[in-house]
Amino acid sequence: MRALTICLCLILFMSCKNQDSEKPVQPELSIAQKIAHAHGYEHWDKVEQIDFTFRVDRDQPGGFRSWQWQPKTNDITVMTASDTLSFNRSALDSISARYDRAFINDKFWLMIPFQLVWDEGITVSSPVKIISPVQKKQLNKITLLYSDDGGYTPGDAYDLFYNDEYLIEEWIFRRGNQPEPGLACTFESYEDFNGIKLATEHKKDGENWNLKLLGIKVKMNDQVVD
Repeated sequence: MRALTICLCLILFMSCKNQDSEKPVQPELSIAQKIAHAHGYEHWDKVEQIDFTFRVDRDQPGGFRSWQWQPKTNDITVMTASDTLSFNRSALDSISARYDRAFINDKFWLMIPFQLVWDEGITVSSPVKIISPVQKKQLNKITLLYSDDGGYTPGDAYDLFYNDEYLIEEWIFRRGNQPEPGLACTFESYEDFNGIKLATEHKKDGENWNLKLLGIKVKMNDQVVD
Protein backbone atom coordinates (compact mmCIF):
# COMPACT_ATOMS: atom_id res chain seq x y z
CA MET A 1 0.00 0.00 0.00
CA ARG A 2 2.85 2.39 0.90
CA ALA A 3 4.55 1.63 -2.43
CA LEU A 4 1.31 2.35 -4.29
CA THR A 5 0.92 5.70 -2.51
CA ILE A 6 4.50 6.71 -3.38
CA CYS A 7 3.94 5.70 -6.99
CA LEU A 8 0.75 7.80 -7.23
CA CYS A 9 2.55 10.80 -5.72
CA LEU A 10 5.35 10.47 -8.27
CA ILE A 11 2.83 10.30 -11.12
CA LEU A 12 1.05 13.44 -9.85
CA PHE A 13 4.39 15.26 -9.43
CA MET A 14 5.52 14.42 -12.94
CA SER A 15 2.13 15.46 -14.35
CA CYS A 16 2.32 18.87 -12.66
CA LYS A 17 5.91 19.30 -13.80
CA ASN A 18 4.94 18.54 -17.40
CA GLN A 19 2.07 21.05 -17.23
CA ASP A 20 4.46 23.73 -15.93
CA SER A 21 6.95 23.02 -18.69
CA GLU A 22 4.20 23.34 -21.30
CA LYS A 23 3.37 26.94 -20.32
CA PRO A 24 4.39 29.24 -23.19
CA VAL A 25 7.36 31.48 -22.55
CA GLN A 26 6.36 35.12 -22.98
CA PRO A 27 8.78 36.98 -25.24
CA GLU A 28 10.42 40.05 -23.76
CA LEU A 29 8.84 43.32 -24.84
CA SER A 30 10.77 45.50 -27.25
CA ILE A 31 11.85 48.99 -26.17
CA ALA A 32 9.02 50.48 -28.24
CA GLN A 33 6.50 48.17 -26.53
CA LYS A 34 7.88 48.99 -23.08
CA ILE A 35 7.48 52.72 -23.75
CA ALA A 36 3.95 52.20 -25.06
CA HIS A 37 2.95 50.11 -22.05
CA ALA A 38 4.50 52.59 -19.61
CA HIS A 39 2.04 55.13 -21.03
CA GLY A 40 -0.93 52.76 -20.65
CA TYR A 41 -1.14 51.00 -24.00
CA GLU A 42 -2.84 47.98 -22.42
CA HIS A 43 -5.95 50.17 -21.93
CA TRP A 44 -6.15 51.32 -25.54
CA ASP A 45 -8.58 48.63 -26.74
CA LYS A 46 -11.22 50.11 -24.38
CA VAL A 47 -11.02 53.61 -25.90
CA GLU A 48 -14.10 54.70 -27.87
CA GLN A 49 -13.36 58.39 -28.38
CA ILE A 50 -10.67 60.99 -27.64
CA ASP A 51 -11.29 64.74 -27.60
CA PHE A 52 -8.39 67.20 -27.49
CA THR A 53 -7.33 70.67 -28.57
CA PHE A 54 -3.96 71.44 -30.15
CA ARG A 55 -2.57 74.94 -29.52
CA VAL A 56 0.87 76.57 -29.68
CA ASP A 57 1.37 79.58 -27.40
CA ARG A 58 4.20 82.03 -27.91
CA ASP A 59 3.84 85.52 -26.44
CA GLN A 60 0.09 84.99 -26.38
CA PRO A 61 -2.33 82.11 -26.96
CA GLY A 62 -2.16 80.90 -30.55
CA GLY A 63 -4.72 79.48 -32.91
CA PHE A 64 -6.26 76.13 -32.11
CA ARG A 65 -7.62 72.95 -33.63
CA SER A 66 -10.06 70.88 -31.59
CA TRP A 67 -10.57 67.22 -32.44
CA GLN A 68 -13.08 64.47 -31.73
CA TRP A 69 -11.62 61.15 -32.81
CA GLN A 70 -13.28 57.75 -32.73
CA PRO A 71 -10.33 55.40 -33.31
CA LYS A 72 -12.37 52.25 -33.90
CA THR A 73 -14.16 53.79 -36.91
CA ASN A 74 -11.71 56.61 -37.78
CA ASP A 75 -14.56 59.12 -37.72
CA ILE A 76 -13.22 62.60 -36.99
CA THR A 77 -14.68 66.02 -36.27
CA VAL A 78 -12.42 69.08 -36.36
CA MET A 79 -13.31 72.53 -35.02
CA THR A 80 -11.32 75.71 -35.62
CA ALA A 81 -12.15 79.38 -35.14
CA SER A 82 -13.73 79.42 -38.60
CA ASP A 83 -14.64 75.83 -39.55
CA THR A 84 -16.29 72.66 -38.32
CA LEU A 85 -15.92 69.53 -40.43
CA SER A 86 -16.67 65.85 -39.93
CA PHE A 87 -15.06 63.17 -42.08
CA ASN A 88 -13.85 59.60 -42.14
CA ARG A 89 -10.20 58.92 -42.84
CA SER A 90 -11.07 56.19 -45.34
CA ALA A 91 -12.94 58.63 -47.61
CA LEU A 92 -11.01 61.88 -48.01
CA ASP A 93 -11.64 64.68 -50.48
CA SER A 94 -9.47 67.73 -51.14
CA ILE A 95 -10.78 69.61 -48.11
CA SER A 96 -10.80 66.76 -45.60
CA ALA A 97 -7.36 65.64 -46.82
CA ARG A 98 -5.94 68.98 -45.68
CA TYR A 99 -7.44 68.51 -42.24
CA ASP A 100 -6.35 64.89 -42.17
CA ARG A 101 -2.75 66.03 -42.52
CA ALA A 102 -3.26 68.39 -39.58
CA PHE A 103 -4.89 65.58 -37.58
CA ILE A 104 -1.93 63.26 -38.15
CA ASN A 105 0.41 65.99 -36.89
CA ASP A 106 -1.65 66.84 -33.81
CA LYS A 107 -2.36 63.21 -32.93
CA PHE A 108 1.34 62.41 -33.23
CA TRP A 109 2.13 64.94 -30.51
CA LEU A 110 -0.54 63.45 -28.26
CA MET A 111 -0.05 59.74 -28.97
CA ILE A 112 3.65 59.33 -29.83
CA PRO A 113 4.14 56.61 -27.17
CA PHE A 114 1.56 54.49 -29.00
CA GLN A 115 2.67 55.50 -32.50
CA LEU A 116 5.84 53.55 -31.69
CA VAL A 117 3.86 50.32 -31.99
CA TRP A 118 1.16 51.49 -34.41
CA ASP A 119 3.26 52.85 -37.24
CA GLU A 120 4.64 50.71 -40.03
CA GLY A 121 7.79 51.31 -42.03
CA ILE A 122 9.86 52.54 -39.11
CA THR A 123 13.10 51.41 -37.53
CA VAL A 124 13.94 51.89 -33.88
CA SER A 125 17.56 52.12 -32.78
CA SER A 126 19.09 50.43 -29.76
CA PRO A 127 18.91 52.57 -26.60
CA VAL A 128 21.85 54.58 -25.30
CA LYS A 129 22.38 56.71 -22.20
CA ILE A 130 22.94 60.36 -23.07
CA ILE A 131 22.57 63.89 -21.69
CA SER A 132 19.27 65.29 -22.96
CA PRO A 133 19.20 68.48 -25.05
CA VAL A 134 16.69 70.53 -23.07
CA GLN A 135 16.84 69.51 -19.41
CA LYS A 136 20.52 68.54 -19.58
CA LYS A 137 19.92 65.34 -17.60
CA GLN A 138 20.91 61.75 -18.25
CA LEU A 139 18.16 59.88 -20.06
CA ASN A 140 17.79 56.91 -22.36
CA LYS A 141 17.63 57.72 -26.08
CA ILE A 142 16.26 55.83 -29.06
CA THR A 143 15.90 57.10 -32.62
CA LEU A 144 12.70 56.50 -34.55
CA LEU A 145 13.34 56.63 -38.32
CA TYR A 146 10.55 56.59 -40.89
CA SER A 147 11.03 54.99 -44.28
CA ASP A 148 11.25 57.08 -47.45
CA ASP A 149 8.01 55.63 -48.82
CA GLY A 150 4.52 56.89 -48.09
CA GLY A 151 3.06 58.86 -45.21
CA TYR A 152 3.21 62.57 -44.52
CA THR A 153 6.78 62.65 -43.17
CA PRO A 154 8.89 60.21 -45.24
CA GLY A 155 12.46 59.85 -44.07
CA ASP A 156 12.01 61.95 -40.93
CA ALA A 157 13.69 61.01 -37.65
CA TYR A 158 12.73 61.49 -34.02
CA ASP A 159 15.14 61.13 -31.12
CA LEU A 160 13.12 60.13 -28.06
CA PHE A 161 14.54 60.64 -24.57
CA TYR A 162 12.89 58.60 -21.82
CA ASN A 163 13.55 57.86 -18.16
CA ASP A 164 14.12 54.51 -16.48
CA GLU A 165 10.34 54.13 -16.06
CA TYR A 166 10.05 54.38 -19.88
CA LEU A 167 8.16 57.69 -19.77
CA ILE A 168 9.16 60.09 -22.55
CA GLU A 169 10.64 63.36 -21.23
CA GLU A 170 11.99 65.02 -24.40
CA TRP A 171 12.32 64.60 -28.13
CA ILE A 172 14.18 65.98 -31.12
CA PHE A 173 12.62 66.15 -34.58
CA ARG A 174 15.03 65.93 -37.54
CA ARG A 175 13.47 66.47 -40.96
CA GLY A 176 14.74 64.02 -43.55
CA ASN A 177 17.05 62.48 -40.92
CA GLN A 178 19.32 65.52 -41.08
CA PRO A 179 21.95 65.60 -38.30
CA GLU A 180 20.85 69.06 -37.15
CA PRO A 181 17.76 69.16 -34.92
CA GLY A 182 14.74 70.91 -36.37
CA LEU A 183 12.92 71.01 -33.03
CA ALA A 184 13.84 69.99 -29.47
CA CYS A 185 11.32 70.19 -26.65
CA THR A 186 10.10 68.61 -23.43
CA PHE A 187 7.26 66.24 -22.63
CA GLU A 188 5.75 67.42 -19.36
CA SER A 189 2.59 68.00 -17.32
CA TYR A 190 1.59 64.36 -17.65
CA GLU A 191 -2.00 63.50 -16.81
CA ASP A 192 -3.53 60.08 -16.24
CA PHE A 193 -6.74 59.27 -18.11
CA ASN A 194 -7.89 56.02 -16.52
CA GLY A 195 -4.47 54.46 -16.98
CA ILE A 196 -3.46 56.23 -20.21
CA LYS A 197 -0.68 58.71 -19.44
CA LEU A 198 -0.39 61.69 -21.80
CA ALA A 199 1.96 64.68 -21.78
CA THR A 200 -0.07 67.89 -22.08
CA GLU A 201 2.74 70.45 -22.53
CA HIS A 202 5.88 70.67 -24.67
CA LYS A 203 8.39 73.49 -24.14
CA LYS A 204 11.55 74.65 -25.89
CA ASP A 205 14.73 75.55 -24.05
CA GLY A 206 15.06 79.28 -23.42
CA GLU A 207 12.08 80.28 -25.57
CA ASN A 208 8.60 81.52 -24.79
CA TRP A 209 7.06 78.60 -26.68
CA ASN A 210 4.60 76.08 -25.31
CA LEU A 211 2.71 73.51 -27.33
CA LYS A 212 -0.35 72.56 -25.32
CA LEU A 213 -2.80 69.69 -25.62
CA LEU A 214 -5.91 70.93 -23.88
CA GLY A 215 -9.38 69.71 -22.97
CA ILE A 216 -8.41 66.06 -23.25
CA LYS A 217 -11.28 63.64 -22.72
CA VAL A 218 -10.98 59.88 -23.12
CA LYS A 219 -14.20 57.91 -23.49
CA MET A 220 -13.75 54.29 -22.50
CA ASN A 221 -16.67 51.94 -23.03
CA ASP A 222 -19.28 54.63 -22.22
CA GLN A 223 -17.15 56.15 -19.44
CA VAL A 224 -15.67 59.61 -20.02
CA VAL A 225 -12.41 60.45 -18.25
CA ASP A 226 -11.07 64.01 -18.29
